[in-house]
Amino acid sequence: MRLTTIVVISVFLILFLVVSAVDNNSVVLNGYSAILCSAAICIGMQWIAWIPASIAKTERFYDLVGGSTYLIVVGFSLWAGSQSESPSLRELIVSLLVVIWSLRLSSFLYFRIHRTGKDGRFDQLKTSPIRFLVPWTIQGLWVFLTMVVVIVINSQADSAPALGIWDAAGLSIWITGFSIEVIADNQKTAFNSDSRNQGKWIDSGLWSYSRHPNYLGEILLWTGIAIFGVSCFTGLERVAWISPLFIYLLLTKVSGIPILDRRGLEKWGDDVEYQKYRENTPALFPRFNRKS
Repeated sequence: MRLTTIVVISVFLILFLVVSAVDNNSVVLNGYSAILCSAAICIGMQWIAWIPASIAKTERFYDLVGGSTYLIVVGFSLWAGSQSESPSLRELIVSLLVVIWSLRLSSFLYFRIHRTGKDGRFDQLKTSPIRFLVPWTIQGLWVFLTMVVVIVINSQADSAPALGIWDAAGLSIWITGFSIEVIADNQKTAFNSDSRNQGKWIDSGLWSYSRHPNYLGEILLWTGIAIFGVSCFTGLERVAWISPLFIYLLLTKVSGIPILDRRGLEKWGDDVEYQKYRENTPALFPRFNRKS
């Protein structure tokens, strides 16, 4: 109960601070900014899904709900912005990028968990409805902070400036990151599907350059989306650029790399070849110089 209370309070505090900073130029709906409404949708959808999930003690639909939240918030923010003026080309592009990413990743994670039967991250949490509320609440924060740039762009009341060089740069970085993530995920899926690799770690393809290339792709693609805001953000709207920083810190310091590296050490820490792989392969950013 104590941990859950701390998490919920912390999440709401972060949401309040970010929304307060970036919603000055937002379309207002029934007295509330579209950005505040988007934050409420992000949390509300997770809490609604938590109810049946906690009763069934299952995490099978966790990623699917997260992906659906992205799609609904994209649609809502576009609709909200259209109350001021028709969506600009920039709004349509960044929205499409989020839709493509969300459909691909949420379906990938959904089918992966149905193949394996469970997600080990939830083994201890799902046994208690109160504790199980923690990952659902954090997912709501994750959805909002990752796509806050898109929410701000879509819900601005002012006219959008024309597309320019920053938008082209953002799109190029997004394509690079998305490609890296898709290729890395496909390579790992193929590796794990081969019975000869059972109990082994992947160290081929992109995984020979980085121990977590899928996370590198994730960070890059959200950085690309953030760059779309360069030409249309003013004042505290720039706080929305917390998005790629949040993703980087979360994946490298909290729930991504630290957890997977700890599991890897538990499985193969005594294996000399695994120790050599860890020593010669960067955790995230590749050096592009393989070592034997």
